[in-house]
Amino acid sequence: MPKSKKNKVVHTSKTESKGKEKKKELVEDIQKQLEKFEFAYIITPHNMRNTSIKDVRTQFPDSRFFFGKNRIMQRALGTSAEDEYKEGLHKLSEHLTGDSGLFLTNDKDTKVLQFFKDFKQKDYARAGFIATETVVIPEGPLKFEHPMEPMLREQLRMPTALKQGVIHLLADFEVCTEGNELTPEQGRILKLFEKKMSEFYIDVECVWRKTDGKFKKLSS
Repeated sequence: MPKSKKNKVVHTSKTESKGKEKKKELVEDIQKQLEKFEFAYIITPHNMRNTSIKDVRTQFPDSRFFFGKNRIMQRALGTSAEDEYKEGLHKLSEHLTGDSGLFLTNDKDTKVLQFFKDFKQKDYARAGFIATETVVIPEGPLKFEHPMEPMLREQLRMPTALKQGVIHLLADFEVCTEGNELTPEQGRILKLFEKKMSEFYIDVECVWRKTDGKFKKLSS
C-alpha cells in the first residue's frame, strides 16, 4: 500500500523579510550616494554584457552605476513632486524604464557626454540578435585544425570535408541573412570566423543636477 504524502509547509516569511530588507538597503544606498554626487544620469545600454559594462566602470572609477530593479530605484528617487528625495528627481525617475540604469558622478557633463558619444564596442552576436548584414563564407580551405571538421559538419551543418588533412568548405555557405534572427548555431559560426556583428553602446537619456535641482532631457 503506497504511503500517503503529507503536504509540505514552506515558510516564506523569512525569505520575504530578507527580500524587503534588500530592497530597503538598495533605496538607502542610492539616496546615500545622491548626497555624494552632483549629477545623476539615466543611461540606456544596448547589447550589454557584464564584461562590457565593466570596461565603462573603469573609465569612471569614482562614480556609481545602478542597473536592474527599476521600481526600487524609482522609489529611491521618488515618483512625484510630493515624494521625491530631492527637488526635480521625480522627473529623472520617469525615464527609468526597460534596460535603463542610474549613473551618479561628479565628472563634468562635457566629459560624460563626450565619452558616451564616442564609446562603441564591437562584440560577437548571440542567438536572438537580428543580423545586421548577410554573411557568406566562400568555398575553399578553412583555417581550422582538422579535428574540428566533424563538429563543423555535424553540429553546425556546414558542407565541409577533409582533403589531405585540411578542412575544405565544399560550397559557398551563407551563415545568416540581414534582418533575420540569429540561431545559436549561427552565433557560434560567426564567433568561430571572428565576425563581430553586435555593438555595445550607451545612450544618455537625461540628467539631473543637485545644486539647483535642474532636470534636462538629452535624447530625442
